[in-house]
Amino acid sequence: MMRHLGGACLAAMALAACGPADETAAASAPSQTASAENAAAASGARSESRKFRDWLAVCDNTNDCVAFGPASEGTGWVRVGSAPGPNGARTVSVGFWPTSGEGLTGPMTLTLDGRNHVAAPVAGDHEPVGVAQVRAADAAAVASGLAAGETLTLAAGGETVTMSLSGASAAMLWIDERQGRLNTPAALVRKGTGAPSPVPGPESAPHVIAAPPIAQTGFGDSGQTLPPALEAVAAVKACRAETADTAVSNEVMSARLDASTELWAVPCFAGAYNVGHDWYLTGPGGRDPRAVSLASAGGETGAGTINGGYDAGTRTLSAFSKGRGIGDCGTASTWTWTGRSFVLSAESEMTECWGVPADFWPTTWRTR
Repeated sequence: MMRHLGGACLAAMALAACGPADETAAASAPSQTASAENAAAASGARSESRKFRDWLAVCDNTNDCVAFGPASEGTGWVRVGSAPGPNGARTVSVGFWPTSGEGLTGPMTLTLDGRNHVAAPVAGDHEPVGVAQVRAADAAAVASGLAAGETLTLAAGGETVTMSLSGASAAMLWIDERQGRLNTPAALVRKGTGAPSPVPGPESAPHVIAAPPIAQTGFGDSGQTLPPALEAVAAVKACRAETADTAVSNEVMSARLDASTELWAVPCFAGAYNVGHDWYLTGPGGRDPRAVSLASAGGETGAGTINGGYDAGTRTLSAFSKGRGIGDCGTASTWTWTGRSFVLSAESEMTECWGVPADFWPTTWRTR
């Protein structure tokens, strides 16, 4: 797999602003118009996020939703997951970054309005943040309690942080409305007595089929030289002019997509933890270059990635745009080569830098 390199600072940092060493130039990728196949929002529900005071709520294109609340001081978070459908599962996860900087591996205790709830540790490489989850049988009740609650603390490793519940009720009410749960027993906030059957099921996720793998002899993520026809493109010249550092300008990547189509990545900029590339499709030998069209869940398109790479085995191009060096906020995207174009197949985004590991970020686009 081609290695993933760098990401850009997000607009609203909750805990740490981007310093001078963190600043990177915006990618100079040319704007593209998405084809019908490549349009992220072509079918199903649209991804949407809302902020309610301190809480963040996000629902993806299948109506799978999450709500996040932060610590009032220090670094901690609580995450409520709500799957769509009348029997959609609820989850409550928590994360804590202790002042010692050491990762936590044991259980955590949520104290909600004076009542304790133990969360078991979640396996995985989440350093330096410890992550735990309330047991499934208690999750729905705890989630509703968070919406109605007044005080919440999170304790682990001998430390305790106060969590904010400001906006929790509004965030979960919005999720109930989005999922069609209002005034039913399945609601988190505004419960009713009606049967849960009227609650709609999940929206169907788009079906994306990857093209068959093809041999990559002569292509790869190192030792590559841009073809003259691609070097001659005005946008490529402008991009290359911004990469005086040869350690960056040499990070050219290439792949064979089929017998008549090649993929080229042009390195454009680098920061403390982010490297940007513009991507082009060409004919054999770099002939007839044209910018790749990469769609986002919001429908925007472009040809640039941050920390991008192509995996010939899975036929996917992926990117991981970090909001800051530890990678606890930003956007992670994957596009699949179908034989005609790169189609968005997965996206997750965390707009708040609250110490949330990437595998707990809200999903904004999913496919099957």
